Amino acid sequence: MTSEAEAERTQAGATAGDGADAAWQGAVAEAARLEGLWRGEFGDAYVRRNATLDDRRGRFWADLLGGRDIASTLEVGCGQGGNLRHIAAILPPEAVWGVDVNAGARARARANAPGTNVVAALARALPFRDGMVDLAMTVGVLIHQPDTSLPLVMAELVRVSRRYVLWAEYHADETTEVAYHGEQGALLKRDYGRIYRELFPELEVDREGFLGEEAGFDRVTWQLLRKP
Repeated sequence: MTSEAEAERTQAGATAGDGADAAWQGAVAEAARLEGLWRGEFGDAYVRRNATLDDRRGRFWADLLGGRDIASTLEVGCGQGGNLRHIAAILPPEAVWGVDVNAGARARARANAPGTNVVAALARALPFRDGMVDLAMTVGVLIHQPDTSLPLVMAELVRVSRRYVLWAEYHADETTEVAYHGEQGALLKRDYGRIYRELFPELEVDREGFLGEEAGFDRVTWQLLRKP
């Protein structure tokens, strides 16, 4: 596990490299551009827009975690802790992890979910060992990944999970870009279930559904995937 300062340096220079692998650098350049947006004022504005957390989400997390062998979780792109705080009311806070590239979001997450582990990290290069948590997840984060790095992010989620992977994202049968606060390529609806099946056919669907505003979410499709 790296320190926060080391993680910040990794974020800033993850794609700088030494020119030895130009093809690889080109493949992740768009990911680095978007990470920079979320790390800066663009991400700060998102945190301000979403400062109010929704208590209605608690029911979903209680139902999902109840009766399953899930004792630890990691949310990639945890924002200001809108999910972490509900999970930490069910599991011991020290077993609840979150990562985000935005410093303001991390500070709010620590305040909203006291005792949880909130650190700086890139979704495509998580600083955790294989199988570190029982459940690794994203809620509204894969939609912000470009095509070049989406498989890397999904692979990292699968790698650090011991038992389950959860995704909850905007769905479209075909990849569809949605205008998002003036930034190109910043929000992409996709068939994330199909992409997970293609990349990781060994994963089995444990549960799936749709979460609307009445549940405290922004109309997202979700699946809980179980590792063999």
